[in-house]
Formats: sequence, structure tokens, C-alpha cells
Amino acid sequence: MRGRDVVVLGATGFLGRHIADAFEAAGDRVLRVSRSAPPGAAGRRAALDLAAATTGELAAFLAAHRPDVVVNAAGTVWQADERRMRELNDAFVRRLVAALSQLPWPVRLVQLGSVHEYGPAPAGVPLTEDREPAPTGTYGRTKLSGTRWVLGAAREGLDAVVVRVANACGPGAPPESLLGKVAVELARQADRRDPAGELRLSPLRARRDFVDVRDVADAVVAAAGADRGAASGRIVNVGRGEAVPVRRLVDRMVTLSGLPVRLVEQEAPDGTRAAPEWQQTDIALAGRLLSWRPRRELDESLRDLLAAV
Repeated sequence: MRGRDVVVLGATGFLGRHIADAFEAAGDRVLRVSRSAPPGAAGRRAALDLAAATTGELAAFLAAHRPDVVVNAAGTVWQADERRMRELNDAFVRRLVAALSQLPWPVRLVQLGSVHEYGPAPAGVPLTEDREPAPTGTYGRTKLSGTRWVLGAAREGLDAVVVRVANACGPGAPPESLLGKVAVELARQADRRDPAGELRLSPLRARRDFVDVRDVADAVVAAAGADRGAASGRIVNVGRGEAVPVRRLVDRMVTLSGLPVRLVEQEAPDGTRAAPEWQQTDIALAGRLLSWRPRRELDESLRDLLAAV
């Protein structure tokens, strides 16, 4: 059976890189699309400024490459202002689904959503896909807008699935993320050989659902091939289904590093205390629709994150 033609948008990002690799490992032909094509990078690549591309330009680009599957891993969260988040997480998705709807052949869209679309949840309550979303931050609100564009297009006939991702971790995690920041700082302290180093972070009171980025990639590949009648127009949670204390993960990273680093939690300068945060996805639907469940333990994710820095 021939492999599929797959276009991965946002292919140089943390999630996009691993997703493209997973499709290639499955035998598919992958076109990696990003704002600029890195010189000398392996694989098929194309440069396209997604935030600036019109619906017509997106449709023409897709028509030229004739994909069977489009994965939208483009978006922004770290160090981005509200305008940029709205451009990529919201407005771009609206133009993308309009462009896909113009194509004369069927294409499966896999849209990457975020657990932050749900908003705060009571402690001990797993997040199910039918939960009414109430995001409080700009990122969650703009990602939810993107999800709604996709679901609206699916009701009009577009073949589309939203994979709502928990907190992805593992090799290549952005240094702006909590675990990515910890990995970078531990690497710096190892280089300095500081026998009395400190790792200063904001209070680590949250319990969050973390999932290995490679497990996320496997779920996206599964979503690309899921039965249309069962999966199209659905939101599917992808996480580990566990609310893990963030402090435990940071302590484990310090232990794995082998460094005598002291962790110091600092309150905000104004004395305000962040409320404890609970986040746990219900991943039963991913098992039923995608035959997927996470395979990698978080210890493996943390080890590989440290090794990749």
C-alpha cells in the first residue's frame, strides 16, 4: 500500500518536528512547511508565511502539492503577544479550513488543539471532550477559536479531527516552557561545574497532565488514519490521563542530572500567591477512536529532554 502525501504546517516547531518524523517513520511522504526552510535540512521542505498567506494562496499551495493529510501544528504560545496569537491560532485556521474546502479531492485535516482550551477545572475532575470550555488566558481562547473554525467546517463536510494536546514534554522542549527551562539551566550549571548551584523557579504548586511529544506524534498519525464516520468532527484528548505534581518532575530532573543543585521556589515580588492548578485529561476516547494510548513513561521523557540540551 502506498504511503500518504502529508503536509505538516509548522514543521520546525516542537510538536511539528516530531509529527513529521512520525509520519515518515510510518512510510508516508511528508512535506515540512514553515515560515523559512532551514538551509541544508533533510527531507522535503517548503517555505510559506502562514500568518500572511491568504485563503487563495493557501488553496493554491495545497493544490500544487495534493496532500491526502494536512496537519496544522502551526501556532504560537511562548513569548507571543495577543495579536500574534490571534493571527496564527485563530485567523489562520479560519483561512486554512476555507482553503481546504475549495479542494476538489478529500483531505483529512488534523488540527492540534490544546488542553488550555478547557480553562480551570476542579481538583480531581478529569477533563472530558464534552466539557464546556471556559479558557481564561489569551492562548486558550485563541486556540479554542481555532477549534471552533475546524468543527464548523466539519459540519459543512470537511474531514477534520481536533487532537487536543496536554502539556507535551520530551526532547527539544522549548526553553520557554517550564521543563525546557529547567533542562537548559541544569545544562548551564553542569558547564559551570558550580558545586553550590541553585535553581530558582516560581512556586510549583500545580498538578498537570504531561505527555511525551513522541506519543503526541503517534496520536496524530493515528488520527490521520482514523475512520471518517467515527472521527471526523470530533475532539480527541491526548495526554497521559494523570495529574502529576510539577514539583515532582522538576525534582526528578535535578536527580537525573546528577548535579548538587538546590531548588528554590520564589513567590511573586508583589506577594501574590498563585492558586494551585489541577489538570488531568480523560483519554478514553483516544483509545476507542484512535486505538492509541501513551507508551513512554515520563522518566524517559525527562531523560531524553536532558540529553537533547
